Amino acid sequence: MRIGELAARAGTTTRTLRYYEARGLLPARRTDNNHRTYDECDLRLLRQIRTLQDFGFGLEETRPFVECLRAGHPQGDTCPASLAVYRRKLDELDALLEQLSGVRETVARQLARAELAAEAATPGGPEPECELGGHTW
Repeated sequence: MRIGELAARAGTTTRTLRYYEARGLLPARRTDNNHRTYDECDLRLLRQIRTLQDFGFGLEETRPFVECLRAGHPQGDTCPASLAVYRRKLDELDALLEQLSGVRETVARQLARAELAAEAATPGGPEPECELGGHTW
């Protein structure tokens, strides 16, 4: 298939496909008249890349999965390098979840403090100070 058809079937653009080709993620096969040509395996590679990117993997993080698919592994994620990327991504996600949990706790404390201050405020009295994040405005 030609580049336009592959782009349409993969739900992407020809520009993206050329970029992937330049990065070495998509093979650059050419016909005698110098047109790019692709097959179903290339579509599968693109779907793998897109799925991983949808899950938050960077383009370079998809490389081991692409190489695993090219090596003949049907899922593209059973090779040691792919497994290592999964492990790193899980560590990264765990760290983000921990950070978000801390932020959530801070916001919950600030809300509780603000609600108490709002209940205690008297009409016409001085404006309460904002202490979000340790800063007073």
